[in-house]
Amino acid sequence: MPRPKKNGLDYFPLDVDFLDDPKIKILKARYGRDGIVFYIYLLCEIYKQGYYLQVDDDFEYIISDDLKIDQNKAKQVLNFLLSRSLFDNKLFQSDKVLTSAGIQKRFQLAVKERARKNPIEVGRYWLLKKNDTEPFIKCTHFRDLSEKKESYSGNNDCNSTEKSLKKSKVKNINNILGFSPELEQAFQMYILVRSSNYGAMIPEQIQALREDLIKLSDKEEERIAIVKKATAGGWKSFYKTTTSEKKRKTTVRNNNNFERRRYDMDDLESKLLGR
Repeated sequence: MPRPKKNGLDYFPLDVDFLDDPKIKILKARYGRDGIVFYIYLLCEIYKQGYYLQVDDDFEYIISDDLKIDQNKAKQVLNFLLSRSLFDNKLFQSDKVLTSAGIQKRFQLAVKERARKNPIEVGRYWLLKKNDTEPFIKCTHFRDLSEKKESYSGNNDCNSTEKSLKKSKVKNINNILGFSPELEQAFQMYILVRSSNYGAMIPEQIQALREDLIKLSDKEEERIAIVKKATAGGWKSFYKTTTSEKKRKTTVRNNNNFERRRYDMDDLESKLLGR
């Protein structure tokens, strides 16, 4: 009977200067030993499965019970790891998958000997580019992209094709909503801070926030100010920057049948002073 195919690892390498990494230093400073243990626990779970771990809504309950860590603290540590790119935040937001390019590089090294005889097949959660992927790693994602490339002769290599399609899609959405590069940058910073404070967001929630922001103002400068103020205040939603602006607009709307008079301020000041 053939031996069952093994996907995960029995052990994984941990650099001797692991604790010297600035990100790990900050993790320890903010969350103490619980933060370090939490991160290593996740690495063990990931490498046990292979190069990624897909979680569900019960995951935080399980890990907090296993490590005897408060659930709120577990959520905070996970958000920190995502915000510092110790795990890929985009993949977690879209598919609840925990992995990173660094994790996958170490996975390649660990499976090198056994994969030479039996190449390992990986799929769409593979983050490394084709040039960084070892020959014994067969990525179906690359193959799919190559097929797309053949059908679109004007595109570059498979990775560039996928990247350009994603950028084009995001750009079209932003153009429809009126998001400039400066506003988009401020918005992404807000999402990062909000996720750190209140937990990860699903794409539908992020889209709803974009639409709320558009409704609050039709001016680019005011939208940016609203986002920056919400970021600085750690708010869960967007609000108008001032009530006076809203009051002023209401007054103008109520009196839009009258022509607004223009005043010479120097002339008024002279009359008041009796000059």
